[in-house]
Amino acid sequence: MDSATSSAPAVQAQLDRLWALSPGADILGLERITALLARLGDPHLRLPPVLHVAGTNGKGSTCAFLRAAIEAAGLTCHVYTSPHLVRFNERIRIAGTLIDDDTLAALLSEVLDHAGDIGASFFEVTTAAAFLAFSRTPADACVIEVGLGGRLDATNVIPAPLVTGIAQLGIDHQSFLGDTALEIAGEKAGIAKPGVPLLTMAYPPDIAARVAEVAAKAGAVRTEWRHHIVGPAGAGAATLHGEPGARHATAPASAGATLVYEDARGTVETPLPRMAGPHQPGNLALAIAMLRHQSALAIPPQSFTAAATGTTWPARMQHLAPGPLAAMLPPGSQLWLDGGHNPAAAGAIAATLEQIAHPGTGRSEVHLILGMLSNKDPAGLLAPFAGLATTLHAVPVPDHAHHAPADLAATARALGIAAHTAADVPGALADIVEIADQAEPPIVLILGSLYLAGEVLRANDEIPD
Repeated sequence: MDSATSSAPAVQAQLDRLWALSPGADILGLERITALLARLGDPHLRLPPVLHVAGTNGKGSTCAFLRAAIEAAGLTCHVYTSPHLVRFNERIRIAGTLIDDDTLAALLSEVLDHAGDIGASFFEVTTAAAFLAFSRTPADACVIEVGLGGRLDATNVIPAPLVTGIAQLGIDHQSFLGDTALEIAGEKAGIAKPGVPLLTMAYPPDIAARVAEVAAKAGAVRTEWRHHIVGPAGAGAATLHGEPGARHATAPASAGATLVYEDARGTVETPLPRMAGPHQPGNLALAIAMLRHQSALAIPPQSFTAAATGTTWPARMQHLAPGPLAAMLPPGSQLWLDGGHNPAAAGAIAATLEQIAHPGTGRSEVHLILGMLSNKDPAGLLAPFAGLATTLHAVPVPDHAHHAPADLAATARALGIAAHTAADVPGALADIVEIADQAEPPIVLILGSLYLAGEVLRANDEIPD
């Protein structure tokens, strides 16, 4: 269940109205959002060209790369993503700028005035407000992130997007999307539209076949592309390949390496992404593939370089800046934050952490701080960290149903990770300072929930903009 509060009284008044009208839980289906949009004059039919992105993990990063490339080309872009981390406004970016409080309050009021007896959910009302905003402000493109699934997600009312893309697939949200990877893949592929290019990463054969089946039934256009990482002269290359698409490299790229994207039209070479992790080149390549398989937006090659070097995305292997939380650790320590909360995300996070902790011959202590919602899989998330994490501190997730810290600690101990509990993140950091090797500054990673990530960013005075 999403939650939101605002320091702006006018926005908070509308959020209070939303809670009073909402059914109180996430629900899937297009009937309510279709009815609500009809009462608002169908703003989703008057949007700038839409780039629609689904996936289990990586879709937010892919949207960030898309926005960066589009803006680097001198174009304007609306963006709709979820969830927010600190401020509700983060969900709606109008022509490059986060929506301001006055505009947000007015839009929510207008949507809620029309919601009546429809029973629209929190996400459906938010989606309608975003579409209303985007329909009224000129822009060259809209980047729209799927909220949950794809086929029955509220964003899937867009009838003819410019291009669609699916990022990494994995197991998550089983109560909504199905218990198996095949079922989930089929739901995500539901964003496919007749005659619209659908770009995907490479998946295991059965998953790829299911996505292809759904895409073919919808009449979507599938295209082959691939990418690989090339090291500097004499350093060799780590190849990432797939058909159509690409999987993530597991080996760290050498210094000076570049990403080479290839499709039938030629190649694009960029620096590796600024964002940490061996999974981010795949997300950048997917964004490049989507932009190269549409014709409405002119995106020169140098825009892809700008996207690689300039894109950031909060709470995705984010190295936290100096702030109140970071100041609790000894000088030279590293404090990282990731909102990953499923096994697929954990694999990518652990691979990134391995590179950070073992940059060469040395080894740094790695301390985890974990808080997880009660509907997530702790053992699946923690398995990739066995043998890597020195300790784990389990904490609650404020204002959300969550796994008891004692239960998370027990799961970690079963995997061979020394585990403790703490009342909150500052308490965990204080304990880590006490038990960490005093000869070497520790590396600390906070993970397990985007809601917890939002609390951490607020506490460290890093508000996403």
